[in-house]
Amino acid sequence: MNVREKIYDRLMEVTNPERYIGNEYNIIKKEWQEDSIKVLTAFPDTYEIGMSHLGLKIIYHLLNQEDNIICERTFSPWPDFESLLREEDLPIFSLESGRSVDEFDILAFTLQYEMSYTNILTILDLAGLEFYSSKRKKEAPLVIGGGSIVSNVEPVAKFFDLIFIGEAEDYIVDIINKYQDLENSGYEKKEILKKLSHIPGVYVPSLYNVDYHESGHIKNIEPVSEEIKANVTRQLVTDLDNAFYPEKFLVPYMEIVHDRATVEVSRGCTKGCRFCSAGITYRPVRERSKETLLKQIDNILENTGYEEISLTSLSTVDHTEVKELVEELTEKYEGDKISISLSSLRVDEFSVELAKEVQKVRKTGLTFAPEAGTARLRNVINKGVSEKNLYDAVEAAFKEGWSTVKLYFMIGLPTEERADLKGIVDLVNNVLNKGQEIRKNTDKRMKPIRINVSISTFIPKASTPFQWEPMVNKDQLQEKIRFLRSHLNKKGIKFSWNDEDLSLLESIFSRGDRRLSKVLISAWEKGARFDGWGDFFDFERWLEAFRENNIDPDFYLRRRDLDEILPWDHINMGLNPKFLEKEYKKALNDSPTTDCRFADCKGCNICFNLDVDLDIVGDDYNVN
Repeated sequence: MNVREKIYDRLMEVTNPERYIGNEYNIIKKEWQEDSIKVLTAFPDTYEIGMSHLGLKIIYHLLNQEDNIICERTFSPWPDFESLLREEDLPIFSLESGRSVDEFDILAFTLQYEMSYTNILTILDLAGLEFYSSKRKKEAPLVIGGGSIVSNVEPVAKFFDLIFIGEAEDYIVDIINKYQDLENSGYEKKEILKKLSHIPGVYVPSLYNVDYHESGHIKNIEPVSEEIKANVTRQLVTDLDNAFYPEKFLVPYMEIVHDRATVEVSRGCTKGCRFCSAGITYRPVRERSKETLLKQIDNILENTGYEEISLTSLSTVDHTEVKELVEELTEKYEGDKISISLSSLRVDEFSVELAKEVQKVRKTGLTFAPEAGTARLRNVINKGVSEKNLYDAVEAAFKEGWSTVKLYFMIGLPTEERADLKGIVDLVNNVLNKGQEIRKNTDKRMKPIRINVSISTFIPKASTPFQWEPMVNKDQLQEKIRFLRSHLNKKGIKFSWNDEDLSLLESIFSRGDRRLSKVLISAWEKGARFDGWGDFFDFERWLEAFRENNIDPDFYLRRRDLDEILPWDHINMGLNPKFLEKEYKKALNDSPTTDCRFADCKGCNICFNLDVDLDIVGDDYNVN
């Protein structure tokens, strides 16, 4: 049944109806074969966010190249469209065929941000599915998940039948085919899940019991039987250069967040910033060769008509051939007015030189992330940036004609003192003064110097060296913001910051456990939707949900003991646990760790643990 046809005439009543019509350029519409396995990918945010997500693009095109798999898409409906569906008593539907979720075999969610969790519930409810996997009927689609935040999915674990831990390109087709084979063989869902759990990277939450002490701390996390693995190990793509990558991206009718041709130049980062979850989730570093990237870019541009190329990764300028790649792309496409963008810049002159090269077609502002205001605190977080690096970079930028520079900082970092906040003020003022001085001696007709200062709040994340750290409380955060605002309130500086309450809630779910599923449901029932969007976030609604379920949010914001069982301890991200602990202790001693990509192995062991156990000794780390 095509659900969309029943509501098509009313689409003009809602915001951005293009979100729900499908039929984009390069869309894949397969004939609905009875023996095909049908997968509906669900992104728990708006269409324009989801369509910008590289992982979704990869999975969509990867699955659809298989003859026996039909893969379609759905996204979180904006509240006005959700209301319209409920008014018409219609379910959520796919963009390709307009079919409802119950016509699919698998409903596959992308897990990419804790504040999108309530949107998962919206999609499940509009699909007519029970929230808890244990309560769903046996004929319900298999609900699976995967994505960048799987290092701790416990707050939503009970909603999923299966969660894949790691990078799915090399595994997802086999998992789907295995599921179809087992279902066709007549196995019940419980038995199917047991058999699927033996596949590396497959986590079946229902096969693990969590017990708690009276204090609320976790007593143990154990599999339900000996045949179930005690730990689930993250999987990764070992050969990125030959990994699947789509070259016929869908081209939406509406503008999306990243509306350009995107190529992933590399995966992983070895900078070792101690606050960074992605730096752990995507280790080790793997690259695509310059030749592969040039070929992919040619094909993507030809198949999409985009006029901008985005070279994306956690640290694009660290690609070993980035300079040569940028030079060849510029020479080839400058005449066609096709611009190039870099997703990340180091705080150094080399990045400015690259930015100068890539922005010959279209110049935009430059963004640098010193993160902390003093050298001491940058050592704590292992951000290998000096004041000289920053001043040299911005000086080069201003001399090359840039007028706008954006600086990212974090507040609430471990061991942060008032001197560190003052350090932010000093850095920003010095950058502004340098820019204004350079401008006085150059063309005065250029735009005035503008420094955009963006302040985010440090949030302790699972599987990072700071996973044991407490979250700074609201009063302290507000005091820090007041200090910075009062000292950066001058012409030429624009100041922005995160919502304190939203940061606190994200911190709760970043290190939360399964008991929080009740809070999620309660908050959703009270109207929680799109919590990451400021227009809809209501912290009081969440506090009521905590009170109703007799759960103290401060329990999840506290400092964790080093010997405490953590909710995610059964998820093996490939790291040696002792590495995180030693990095944490080095942080508390203001001691940095050098980048292992250009020095000795530091003993995180991630290059080895995911394949075989090896003894590695480096930088005084013994990983036995």
